[in-house]
Amino acid sequence: MALSKFLDPKNDLSFKKIFGSEKNKNILIHFLNDILGFSSSDQIKEIEFLSTIMDPEIASDKQSIVDVLCKDSIGNRFVIEMQLARDKGFEKRAQLYAAKAYSRQLDKSGNYIDLQKVFFIAISNCNLLPEEVEYISTHNIRDIKTNGHYLKDLQFVFIELPKFAKNKVEQLESTIERWCFFFKYAEDTTEEDLKKIAAKAPIIKLAYDELDKFRWNEKDLIAYEERFLSIQKEAAIWEQRLDDATEKGREEGREEGILIGHEKGREEGEKQAKIVVAKNLLKADVSIDLIAESTGLPQAEIAQLREEIA
Repeated sequence: MALSKFLDPKNDLSFKKIFGSEKNKNILIHFLNDILGFSSSDQIKEIEFLSTIMDPEIASDKQSIVDVLCKDSIGNRFVIEMQLARDKGFEKRAQLYAAKAYSRQLDKSGNYIDLQKVFFIAISNCNLLPEEVEYISTHNIRDIKTNGHYLKDLQFVFIELPKFAKNKVEQLESTIERWCFFFKYAEDTTEEDLKKIAAKAPIIKLAYDELDKFRWNEKDLIAYEERFLSIQKEAAIWEQRLDDATEKGREEGREEGILIGHEKGREEGEKQAKIVVAKNLLKADVSIDLIAESTGLPQAEIAQLREEIA
């Protein structure tokens, strides 16, 4: 594909610029309606951004801050995260943050009846779930026997970009697929591709406009590049740690193998020496009982040696 002028929407800064700003509320509303499949009767028409800090006591930890948190006009909460790399316990963290967004609705009146739904949406640049799960999956609480959906207030949507196989605009058949193409291939999108996408989904064209590097000021571009380099550095550090751990494992394995080899060799040498002694005693017509007593070899093995030298 031709060199693109578009930045990567998976970068923290570009993602929040598109989906986490008042200026682009309309893009976020369309994205949520498209991904959640809301029809005209339950469509989101307005949203309000909320604090993205989920754990104030550890707010310095990036893992305690979600990318976008908002609510609609009836109070439903939406937690949206861009997941760049697989981290241990992500599924548990997703459930924890959905539960926090749910419980925070409760005011001093303690009126549980007023609690509204929470939707947790993760766009992931890595596989989170087993291969048999499709690239976009929806999870909620259901009865084990009837599959009835009676506990309706928590819903999770995972979009796993590596599983999205379509890489040409002509292959895209739905708005959801066009969103996935946007997240996965925005940097490689050509102007011709964009025209085709805009004809089917004008709102995604607006998202592309926000990624146009020529519309970013120098300060924001520098911050974008610094964040990109920071991610690369972090990935390189973890890769080096993995290499170091692997090499250490190899060295420890080699050392253990040498020790085992030495021990095994010593034991084998001692046994061969006993066999030589036993053969010499057999040639001198010493009884099997006495040979077994002096060498420690089993009588059956000594009898077999006698047959070999007979």
